[in-house]
Amino acid sequence: MRFTFALAALAAHSALAIPAKPSKHGFSCGAPEPDAEHIKISQQFAQSEAAFRASGNVSTRAVTTVDTYFHVVASSTSLSGGYLTDAMLTAQLNTLNQAFAPHSIQFSLKGTTRTVNANWAADGNGYEMTMKRALRKGTYRSLNVYFLRDMGNNLGYCYFPSSGGGTAGSTVQIRDGCTVLYSTVPGGSTTNYNRGHTTTHEVGHWFGLYHTFQGGCTGAGDSVSDTPAQASSTSGCPIGRDSCPSAPGLDPIHNYMDYSYDSCYEEFTAGQRARMQSFWNSYRAGK
Repeated sequence: MRFTFALAALAAHSALAIPAKPSKHGFSCGAPEPDAEHIKISQQFAQSEAAFRASGNVSTRAVTTVDTYFHVVASSTSLSGGYLTDAMLTAQLNTLNQAFAPHSIQFSLKGTTRTVNANWAADGNGYEMTMKRALRKGTYRSLNVYFLRDMGNNLGYCYFPSSGGGTAGSTVQIRDGCTVLYSTVPGGSTTNYNRGHTTTHEVGHWFGLYHTFQGGCTGAGDSVSDTPAQASSTSGCPIGRDSCPSAPGLDPIHNYMDYSYDSCYEEFTAGQRARMQSFWNSYRAGK
């Protein structure tokens, strides 16, 4: 499914925003909050996606293959210093592919870098752009994932698709990608969050998805029609949670864009699939 929009006037968004203040408990994502213009774009996509569904047209979706680069940024060459093994990275790639395969998205690992630099390995030290200028590979349609030894109170963060990303060497393109705590990969040491789905969650942002609890119980929420309204993020895997009882549906605790335990995660919805394709086709494909 392909969407064509004249969105140039609306394309600026919060790619340069400061990551949101993290929670001190459980899963914590530091992705920037979408600004008003980005939300407006998402709502326009929602209208077009709804019109496409209502038309009854059936389209054959080719598999979207994403060139992917992993960057291990450690404080030492030991695992405790963040120096992930090839086997752990392979397991992370497999987890990512399993999560996105039902939505005709696959990730092809094109390269891995390993860097020992204590300053870069600790997010929040002010070296993000220095690190990314040195390590980033590919174009704006290429996914770069940086695995760091220390993420403070966050497990990860990623940047939404944005205008300007197609310009080689631009700040938007260099900054793009996902930064993830090394110990969240499969076999890592972060209890309840060590099956690799922190990366799944963050890559969902890279494709333009918001948290399922975006906007709470009122308004457009995450601007995806088939993710029920949710007042706040989930902790653990509370089956039957209904934080917005006046709205249809139980909380989407099994959705990768909530804050559930890795063992609780199961899905993206059909609506999220359409949204990922909308952002991919408009901002990343062909870049």
